[in-house]
Amino acid sequence: MKLSMRLLIIFSTCITCAGCDQSTKILATEYLPNNGIHSYLGDFLRIVYTENTGVFLGLGNNLLSEVRFFLFVVVVGVFLGGLFIYIVANSKQSLWPLVGFSLVLAGGISNFYDRAMDNGAVVDFLNVGLGSLRTGIFNVADISIMLGMAIVLIMSFKGSDSVEKTSNN
Repeated sequence: MKLSMRLLIIFSTCITCAGCDQSTKILATEYLPNNGIHSYLGDFLRIVYTENTGVFLGLGNNLLSEVRFFLFVVVVGVFLGGLFIYIVANSKQSLWPLVGFSLVLAGGISNFYDRAMDNGAVVDFLNVGLGSLRTGIFNVADISIMLGMAIVLIMSFKGSDSVEKTSNN
């Protein structure tokens, strides 16, 4: 795939996803704090405001702030830079893995921005589940990351034959 097309896909995905994530976080910050839990769709979806200084499910919340900054800002920043270089430089990558990696990059950039600008915290406000079986609280960037990883994993299980067929069409 040509560089110009890869860049178009990467930047349009990042701008769209990060823009949506940041917009929803602004709304959540403005309207949700001290406002309790809002339940929708028969309690399948809950909206509740929290600031997460850890990562997935709050892991790392209890680390020293300097350690959290190093891990969640410095290390993640280096990872995101490497991911960007990889997906820009990999001209043999077909469309779907590129989209998947771009979604991971977009969500990572948006959460990275929050951590760098808000003392290491990320705004989370979504929770889904049935009864007592529920997810942790997450945000739109987390959805982007998980969707991107799902696409990359599915495409990797399809094997190199299907990747070559999609890149030749």
